[in-house]
Amino acid sequence: MGKALGNHAVPQDQINALLVQHAQAGRQVVRLKGGDPFVFGRGGEEVQALQAAGIGFEVVPGVTAASGCATAAGIPLTHRDLAGSCIFLPGHLADESDAYDWAALARPGQTRVFYMGVQRLPHIARQLIAHGLAPDTPAAIVRDGTRATQRFWATGLSRLVTLAPSYGPQPGLVIIGETVQLSHCFERQ
Repeated sequence: MGKALGNHAVPQDQINALLVQHAQAGRQVVRLKGGDPFVFGRGGEEVQALQAAGIGFEVVPGVTAASGCATAAGIPLTHRDLAGSCIFLPGHLADESDAYDWAALARPGQTRVFYMGVQRLPHIARQLIAHGLAPDTPAAIVRDGTRATQRFWATGLSRLVTLAPSYGPQPGLVIIGETVQLSHCFERQ
Protein backbone atom coordinates (compact mmCIF):
# COMPACT_ATOMS: atom_id res chain seq x y z
CA MET A 1 0.00 0.00 0.00
CA GLY A 2 2.78 2.38 -0.90
CA LYS A 3 2.19 6.09 -1.15
CA ALA A 4 3.87 8.91 -2.99
CA LEU A 5 3.04 12.60 -3.00
CA GLY A 6 -0.35 13.00 -4.70
CA ASN A 7 -0.44 9.31 -5.70
CA HIS A 8 -2.00 7.08 -3.09
CA ALA A 9 -2.39 3.52 -4.38
CA VAL A 10 -4.96 2.88 -1.65
CA PRO A 11 -6.73 5.82 0.05
CA GLN A 12 -6.32 6.05 3.83
CA ASP A 13 -9.99 5.32 4.59
CA GLN A 14 -9.71 2.06 2.61
CA ILE A 15 -6.54 1.11 4.50
CA ASN A 16 -8.38 1.70 7.77
CA ALA A 17 -11.30 -0.44 6.56
CA LEU A 18 -8.97 -3.26 5.48
CA LEU A 19 -7.27 -3.31 8.88
CA VAL A 20 -10.63 -3.60 10.62
CA GLN A 21 -12.04 -6.12 8.11
CA HIS A 22 -9.12 -8.54 8.39
CA ALA A 23 -8.90 -8.23 12.19
CA GLN A 24 -12.64 -8.90 12.53
CA ALA A 25 -12.19 -11.96 10.30
CA GLY A 26 -9.88 -13.35 12.99
CA ARG A 27 -6.64 -12.74 11.16
CA GLN A 28 -3.53 -11.42 12.82
CA VAL A 29 -2.86 -8.14 11.03
CA VAL A 30 0.54 -6.47 10.79
CA ARG A 31 0.72 -2.98 9.31
CA LEU A 32 4.32 -2.17 8.44
CA LYS A 33 5.06 1.51 7.92
CA GLY A 34 8.27 3.31 7.09
CA GLY A 35 9.53 5.63 9.81
CA ASP A 36 7.52 6.32 12.94
CA PRO A 37 3.81 5.60 12.43
CA PHE A 38 2.82 8.55 14.62
CA VAL A 39 4.91 11.24 12.90
CA PHE A 40 3.07 12.17 9.68
CA GLY A 41 2.51 8.44 9.16
CA ARG A 42 -1.26 8.40 9.64
CA GLY A 43 -0.82 5.84 12.40
CA GLY A 44 -3.13 7.89 14.59
CA GLU A 45 -5.94 7.58 12.04
CA GLU A 46 -5.44 3.83 11.83
CA VAL A 47 -5.49 3.54 15.63
CA GLN A 48 -8.77 5.50 15.75
CA ALA A 49 -10.36 3.09 13.26
CA LEU A 50 -9.22 0.08 15.29
CA GLN A 51 -10.40 1.62 18.57
CA ALA A 52 -13.81 2.47 17.08
CA ALA A 53 -14.17 -1.18 16.03
CA GLY A 54 -13.09 -2.43 19.47
CA ILE A 55 -9.99 -4.13 18.10
CA GLY A 56 -6.91 -4.45 20.28
CA PHE A 57 -3.57 -3.46 18.79
CA GLU A 58 0.06 -2.76 19.53
CA VAL A 59 2.10 0.05 17.99
CA VAL A 60 5.84 -0.47 17.61
CA PRO A 61 7.71 2.85 17.34
CA GLY A 62 10.09 3.49 14.50
CA VAL A 63 12.75 6.06 13.73
CA THR A 64 11.10 9.06 12.13
CA ALA A 65 12.42 10.21 8.75
CA ALA A 66 13.57 13.54 10.19
CA SER A 67 15.93 11.85 12.61
CA GLY A 68 17.11 9.07 10.32
CA CYS A 69 17.62 11.24 7.23
CA ALA A 70 19.30 14.09 9.10
CA THR A 71 21.71 11.74 10.84
CA ALA A 72 22.50 9.87 7.62
CA ALA A 73 23.29 13.21 5.94
CA GLY A 74 25.47 14.32 8.86
CA ILE A 75 23.04 17.04 9.99
CA PRO A 76 22.41 17.36 13.74
CA LEU A 77 18.82 18.42 14.40
CA THR A 78 19.91 20.28 17.53
CA HIS A 79 23.25 21.69 18.61
CA ARG A 80 24.11 23.55 21.80
CA ASP A 81 25.55 26.53 19.90
CA LEU A 82 23.31 26.58 16.81
CA ALA A 83 19.81 25.19 17.41
CA GLY A 84 18.14 24.59 20.74
CA SER A 85 14.97 23.27 19.13
CA CYS A 86 13.69 21.40 16.12
CA ILE A 87 10.24 21.46 14.56
CA PHE A 88 8.69 18.89 12.21
CA LEU A 89 6.13 20.19 9.70
CA PRO A 90 4.21 18.69 6.81
CA GLY A 91 5.17 20.22 3.47
CA HIS A 92 1.50 20.07 2.51
CA LEU A 93 -1.38 20.77 4.86
CA ALA A 94 -4.54 18.68 4.52
CA ASP A 95 -6.64 21.65 3.41
CA GLU A 96 -3.77 23.36 1.54
CA SER A 97 -4.23 26.48 3.67
CA ASP A 98 -1.22 28.50 4.69
CA ALA A 99 -1.74 28.19 8.42
CA TYR A 100 1.87 28.32 9.58
CA ASP A 101 3.15 31.05 11.87
CA TRP A 102 5.92 32.04 9.46
CA ALA A 103 7.29 34.75 11.78
CA ALA A 104 7.84 32.13 14.50
CA LEU A 105 9.36 29.70 12.00
CA ALA A 106 11.80 32.37 10.77
CA ARG A 107 13.23 32.96 14.26
CA PRO A 108 16.86 31.89 14.76
CA GLY A 109 18.00 29.01 16.93
CA GLN A 110 15.82 26.25 15.49
CA THR A 111 15.97 23.57 12.83
CA ARG A 112 12.91 23.25 10.60
CA VAL A 113 12.15 19.91 8.95
CA PHE A 114 9.47 19.81 6.26
CA TYR A 115 8.20 16.33 5.37
CA MET A 116 7.30 16.02 1.68
CA GLY A 117 8.39 19.64 1.30
CA VAL A 118 10.39 19.63 -1.94
CA GLN A 119 7.53 20.58 -4.26
CA ARG A 120 6.57 23.51 -2.01
CA LEU A 121 10.15 24.62 -1.31
CA PRO A 122 9.82 27.87 -3.32
CA HIS A 123 6.77 28.87 -1.26
CA ILE A 124 8.37 27.78 2.02
CA ALA A 125 11.56 29.74 1.26
CA ARG A 126 9.62 32.84 0.16
CA GLN A 127 7.62 32.87 3.38
CA LEU A 128 10.60 32.29 5.66
CA ILE A 129 12.71 34.95 3.92
CA ALA A 130 9.79 37.43 3.91
CA HIS A 131 9.53 36.92 7.67
CA GLY A 132 13.22 37.54 8.36
CA LEU A 133 15.18 34.35 7.70
CA ALA A 134 18.43 35.07 5.85
CA PRO A 135 18.39 33.82 2.23
CA ASP A 136 21.75 32.10 2.77
CA THR A 137 20.52 30.10 5.78
CA PRO A 138 21.87 26.55 5.39
CA ALA A 139 19.26 24.19 3.93
CA ALA A 140 19.16 20.64 2.59
CA ILE A 141 17.02 18.22 0.63
CA VAL A 142 17.36 14.55 1.58
CA ARG A 143 15.87 11.81 -0.59
CA ASP A 144 15.85 8.10 0.26
CA GLY A 145 17.55 8.87 3.56
CA THR A 146 19.25 5.91 5.28
CA ARG A 147 19.06 3.81 2.09
CA ALA A 148 21.78 2.83 -0.37
CA THR A 149 20.09 5.17 -2.90
CA GLN A 150 20.25 8.17 -0.54
CA ARG A 151 20.92 11.53 -2.19
CA PHE A 152 21.17 14.96 -0.65
CA TRP A 153 21.91 18.54 -1.50
CA ALA A 154 22.94 21.10 1.11
CA THR A 155 23.59 24.78 0.43
CA GLY A 156 22.01 28.17 1.19
CA LEU A 157 18.21 28.32 1.14
CA SER A 158 17.87 30.59 -1.92
CA ARG A 159 20.33 28.49 -3.91
CA LEU A 160 18.58 25.28 -2.86
CA VAL A 161 15.33 26.64 -4.33
CA THR A 162 17.05 27.04 -7.71
CA LEU A 163 18.47 23.49 -7.49
CA ALA A 164 15.20 21.86 -6.39
CA PRO A 165 13.76 21.34 -9.91
CA SER A 166 16.74 19.13 -10.79
CA TYR A 167 15.86 17.04 -7.76
CA GLY A 168 12.82 15.67 -9.58
CA PRO A 169 9.33 14.78 -8.36
CA GLN A 170 10.41 12.25 -5.72
CA PRO A 171 9.33 12.89 -2.15
CA GLY A 172 12.00 14.21 0.14
CA LEU A 173 12.74 15.94 3.38
CA VAL A 174 13.68 19.62 3.51
CA ILE A 175 15.86 20.65 6.46
CA ILE A 176 16.46 24.37 7.10
CA GLY A 177 18.70 25.78 9.82
CA GLU A 178 22.24 26.50 10.92
CA THR A 179 22.98 22.88 11.82
CA VAL A 180 22.88 21.97 8.10
CA GLN A 181 26.28 23.66 7.69
CA LEU A 182 27.82 20.89 9.81
CA SER A 183 27.02 18.27 7.17
CA HIS A 184 29.91 16.89 5.15
CA CYS A 185 27.86 17.61 2.01
CA PHE A 186 27.24 21.33 2.70
CA GLU A 187 28.21 23.49 -0.28
CA ARG A 188 29.61 26.80 0.89
CA GLN A 189 28.55 29.75 -1.24
